[in-house]
Amino acid sequence: MSEMYPRRRFLATGGAATALATGHVLVGPALLGQDGAVAAVRAHGGAPLPSGLFTLGVASGDPLPDGFVLWTRLAPRPVDGGGMPDRQVPVAWQVAEDERFQRIRARGVELARPERGHAVHVEVGGLRPDREYFYRFRVEKEVSPVGRSRTAPSAGTVNRRLRFAFASCQSWQDGYYTAYHHLAQEDLAFVAFLGDYIYESVPRTTTVRTHEGKDEPYTLVEYRNRHAQYKTDADLQAAHAAFPWIATWDDHEVDNNWADEIPQDPDKQPHDKFLARRAAAFQAYYEHMPLRRSARPRGIDMRLHRRLGFGRLATVHVLDTRQYRSDQPVTLAEANDPARTMTGAEQEKWLVDGMSRSGARWNLLANQLMWASNDRKAGPDQVFDFDNWDGYRVQRRRMLEFFGSGRASNPVVLTGDRHATWVCDLKPDFDDEASPVTGAEITGTSISSGGDSDPVAFHRTYDPIMAESPHWKYISNRRGYVVCDVSPSRLLASLRIVNTVWAPGDTTIATAARFEVEAGRPGIRVVDQISPESEERSLTKSSRRYEVDDDQF
Repeated sequence: MSEMYPRRRFLATGGAATALATGHVLVGPALLGQDGAVAAVRAHGGAPLPSGLFTLGVASGDPLPDGFVLWTRLAPRPVDGGGMPDRQVPVAWQVAEDERFQRIRARGVELARPERGHAVHVEVGGLRPDREYFYRFRVEKEVSPVGRSRTAPSAGTVNRRLRFAFASCQSWQDGYYTAYHHLAQEDLAFVAFLGDYIYESVPRTTTVRTHEGKDEPYTLVEYRNRHAQYKTDADLQAAHAAFPWIATWDDHEVDNNWADEIPQDPDKQPHDKFLARRAAAFQAYYEHMPLRRSARPRGIDMRLHRRLGFGRLATVHVLDTRQYRSDQPVTLAEANDPARTMTGAEQEKWLVDGMSRSGARWNLLANQLMWASNDRKAGPDQVFDFDNWDGYRVQRRRMLEFFGSGRASNPVVLTGDRHATWVCDLKPDFDDEASPVTGAEITGTSISSGGDSDPVAFHRTYDPIMAESPHWKYISNRRGYVVCDVSPSRLLASLRIVNTVWAPGDTTIATAARFEVEAGRPGIRVVDQISPESEERSLTKSSRRYEVDDDQF
């Protein structure tokens, strides 16, 4: 059976000349030879650059029908401020149809500037839709690893298949990125990352790996160092180099459970200091993600919600549920306050309008926090985490009624945050059995956050609650990611789980369960799943225990 998006082994090219051009993007034969390229770089002056410029790898993102964003950051000393001289550096780039760069289709030069952490963002255009491309960077004689990307299908294309993965929550301290080792070998058009790319936790020596620094990050340099540490992971680099990513954040990219201009602990973080922290975190996030210039932060503001289309088959609506939200409520009465918003009024209107007008068969929401009602206690008493949509009930009901209005075709919410998998029907009133099902939600597990799981304890707690929650269809707390196969008739999601995140190197992976949403039929069903006994046979569990972050979500 042929692959939809053929995978090839990337070449670690290092000797081929990289052409430079003075323009932002050049397509065609115009280029400088190798000697001219080196001369153009040296013309900017300054002492020779240190070696090892591409320690953080390469990435691409936000695919459009005619191109995508390319990213790298020059950082010979990644967790020591980057280690670059205080001057701008020309970085040449190439995009080709083949990994040996015999058929180059775009090239140019971008300046890596010190005020932007020597990060490079290239918005490539002029490419053909729904095609695989390869890219690389060069500074003087040093050439980056080769990355692979893919353009989206054209807006009017009647495409029949789309395959992608989504993932979230990758605490460095809680485990290795063994899931990315396997994700990089999947057959995908893109990866959607749904938040908690870094964690701001203090360093701990009792965990699998230790965060750099001596405290939480607060300044721009400290956030740069934390991002850079995460980016040094070889499996994460491989996953970035293999596919374009569509990324959004949750809380830990800034501060646990932050809400708009309010930190988790306002008694310890004065307002002005938190805003300075937020601005630093935003800047560092942009510097380390393959995002377009439209997302470049301006102080404490950063436009991250956006929309990407994949032919007539699917539209991906990327949400930001941190920057515009009301503060988390404390009581159920407060959670029912109509004034409370998770997205802000402007983003809600943007979402409703976009879903109504997308024209695509499927409306997929790249979302951070769980929509489905999630009681944390069995029995008549109800206990909720008000940081998620359970704390913003009036807006949730309004949105889920919109899902059922017929104005949005086949809405499916893809969610991160929970460090566990929850597969649920969505309905405007989760306490009313007669409330109609209007959508589906797949809350994925974590890449590493929470460490190796304890399924026995998890099911002991949540199985009794599941018996009282008919909208829950499946729960699990293994580590991994979700792969989605989309066709005009259905969305099939496969939960892929690894045996351990507490040991690096070769690991095993298994498909724990598959879930299906049929087009035109709101809700989701479990297609198949392996038993806990089969799961244990498929996965050899690590016996060693480590400390994990107290604030898991």
